[in-house]
Amino acid sequence: MLKAANWLNHLEFDWNSPIWGRSFAEIARHRTFIRYDERGCGLSDWEVKDLSFDAFVEDLEAVADKLELKRFPLLGISQGCAVSIEYAVRHPERVSGLILIGGYAAGWRHLTSPEEQARREAVLTLTELGWGTDNPAYRQIFSQTFMPEATKKELDWFNEFQRRTTSPRNAARFQDAFGHIDVRHRLAQVTAPTIVLHSRHDQRIPFNVGRALAVGIPDAQFIPLESRNHILVESEPAWRACFDAVGQFLAEKRI
Repeated sequence: MLKAANWLNHLEFDWNSPIWGRSFAEIARHRTFIRYDERGCGLSDWEVKDLSFDAFVEDLEAVADKLELKRFPLLGISQGCAVSIEYAVRHPERVSGLILIGGYAAGWRHLTSPEEQARREAVLTLTELGWGTDNPAYRQIFSQTFMPEATKKELDWFNEFQRRTTSPRNAARFQDAFGHIDVRHRLAQVTAPTIVLHSRHDQRIPFNVGRALAVGIPDAQFIPLESRNHILVESEPAWRACFDAVGQFLAEKRI
């Protein structure tokens, strides 16, 4: 299984994290699990000129080509869902199935009100000014919306993880790039079996956005998850429900 990179990953730190560690270990128990850090974060080069959707897709293509992967299920989380969709449309012969969690087809610049866009722009400025400081308040903006039901230990870890994962400038650039994403015109062209999972009370990406993603993809299966978290944590029932649904999907589709 190949996972499209998403922001706030780090190849080394993820394995011991209370956020990603158990999830990635669960996948790796059953599959050869391939992942990579997004350009601009983690162990990838932070000094990059191009942080754009097209660059994200090209990076995914480069990984699949380098490893000579012929056919595989593709996992997308958050903005990684749009990257996965674009890849699946470009390379239908290689993608045996799509697993999309907490995703969206169009970014905030396309879907939100002028008031919400103004708030997002303000957060961009705060991010660039305060992301790298010792004060976690700036990063807490993301922690609380990503995982409002996480424990204090998980939130504290995530706050520090954000600072170690990318630069303040890149954190703002990522947010801007995600706002411009739009693969709505690609949804009907997806031919791979697809499962879409989304938290019913996601504080980061609204539930109706995830549902619209599933509606646009032919014959996609949609699974609501009873959670407020954008990133599921292992201590909540929705985490187990997510993995059980994905496991059943892969078995039924013989992927």
